[in-house]
Amino acid sequence: MWNKGFEGWYFKHQKVGDTVAFIPGRAENGAFIQMISAGGSRQFDVPELSVTGSVIRAGNCLFSWRGCKIDLPGVSGQIFYGPLTPLRSDIMGPFRFFPMECRHGVISMAHSLVGSITIDGNVHDFDGGAGYIEKDSGTSFPSSYLWLQCNDFPAPCSIMVSVAHIPFCGRSFTGCICAIIAGGREYRLATYKGVRIHAANSRHICLSQGTLLLEIDASPSGSGHSLRAPVQGHMSGTIRESVDTAIHVRMWERGRLILDLRSCHAACESVMPEELPSVSAAEPFQDER
Repeated sequence: MWNKGFEGWYFKHQKVGDTVAFIPGRAENGAFIQMISAGGSRQFDVPELSVTGSVIRAGNCLFSWRGCKIDLPGVSGQIFYGPLTPLRSDIMGPFRFFPMECRHGVISMAHSLVGSITIDGNVHDFDGGAGYIEKDSGTSFPSSYLWLQCNDFPAPCSIMVSVAHIPFCGRSFTGCICAIIAGGREYRLATYKGVRIHAANSRHICLSQGTLLLEIDASPSGSGHSLRAPVQGHMSGTIRESVDTAIHVRMWERGRLILDLRSCHAACESVMPEELPSVSAAEPFQDER
């Protein structure tokens, strides 16, 4: 029995307006797989979950960096992944060396897909689509946070951004991690790099760092679908995620507009959607590695 908090992986598969994501994981109260799509969410308890290298076996399902094989009630299929696109370094920066309530990892910002998933007899074809993989572990999700991810744009681009209330060494702060891969470049905005959070709510995010200014306008299509979330190591909380949020992403570098992209199919979570406090650059945490 897993008895060390929680850990879960997020395998997202997207092709135009069709999205299916699986979340295999384990917590102190057992192993599970969650599934979310535009049509809703489902929760599956599985007898066990084991991890060997990059291979995760959860019940009759298998997930790895090369693909996934799904065998769940009403849901089956197989998808193969092309070469992954990892970040240059750990998205947590120097915070990876400290005990954290929730530790986040980005395994692949984008990779190609071949295969399909059948849900209740309906085939979801992901040939030529794009995938995304991340991981969370710890004891609990933040008490308030925003998270957004999208790789469905007219031009090649993948973005992940999270702004959250972070307990840290007996205190707390509003922290940010953001990674964007576009035009063959990786952009990183983060608390440990001196990011300034000018706005962070379910409809508008504005960040600046050095010569970069990022603005994201979001229009959630609804309240999203419910997913179980960890609270003190148990999957006893509930969050809501939408996989069809409309977003407009703009980024300037030295005042020059370098990104101006829209999508109607971003994944978005907003817990405690009132605006998180705006903060200035966190000088003690800056790290340019």
